[in-house]
Amino acid sequence: MFTLVIGMLVCVVIAAVVVGVVAVPARREGREVLTPHGEEVVAHVRHRTSQAADRAKERTEGALTTAKSRASEVRSRAGSDAGGNPQRHADSRH
Repeated sequence: MFTLVIGMLVCVVIAAVVVGVVAVPARREGREVLTPHGEEVVAHVRHRTSQAADRAKERTEGALTTAKSRASEVRSRAGSDAGGNPQRHADSRH
């Protein structure tokens, strides 16, 4: 297992070196690394990622608001029960 992990790490290092040797000089010379189709794909992925992040934010904001309001309700009940009737606490456990 250890040998397999080391072999995979070596492959990743070799791949990074190849990308560095090929892509970095090409980028410095002003050449595009991706083809026009590749650029379109990257732009599409960025757009879809942005949309997905916006949708996730919209959906979680409602849950966050609900959680905050319920937490404040629980805190207010716990504060009002602290000096209240001890029998009430015993009944709520059943």
